[in-house]
Amino acid sequence: MNPIGVDGKAIYPSKIICIGRNYVDHIRELGNEIPKEPVIFIKPNSAIAADICSGESEEIHFEGEVSIVIRTGKPVAVGFGLDLTKRKLQSALKAKGLPWERSKAFDGAAVFSEFVSFNGRLNDLRLELYINDILVQQGGCKLMMYKPDEIIAGVKSFLSLEDGDVIMTGTPAGVGAVHAGDRFNGKIFENEDLIVEGSWVAG
Repeated sequence: MNPIGVDGKAIYPSKIICIGRNYVDHIRELGNEIPKEPVIFIKPNSAIAADICSGESEEIHFEGEVSIVIRTGKPVAVGFGLDLTKRKLQSALKAKGLPWERSKAFDGAAVFSEFVSFNGRLNDLRLELYINDILVQQGGCKLMMYKPDEIIAGVKSFLSLEDGDVIMTGTPAGVGAVHAGDRFNGKIFENEDLIVEGSWVAG
């Protein structure tokens, strides 16, 4: 089992629940249809990695996300997450009407900052992602089609949430390819207050 860090302690999520197409601008940049309900998919624990891999034989795209740790069915901690995606493979699978797992659930497809306890308003959370000191993504819960409370309720309607499970709430516009040597800095804010960040260099 692969761990995440929550307030300095190792936690082992059983799964990562991901929300796709939750920002209108990102839906448009990929040419997708706006969904009538949340698009939900899962990454296994084995997808969690400490480092970002740029991919040797296949281009990998980054997607920065506000990420939430669940305990007793409730959100208890927040962090910055990267949903890493084999975009060309995902597009080919979608074109055939096939599941996305091969493009979304591979080993190393989920990278997280430290998580910190949070008992504020989830709707006040927002993210910024810098690559090589350039702001490439920004967004937050106020721009989401489905807010965190709606997401959690929707997931719980059909799926058991175990303590330590992570919910990734979707990515804003600005996704792109990972290149070896890129310096990533992902930040989570509560309104204007920085509450947690993570930094990586892509391998």
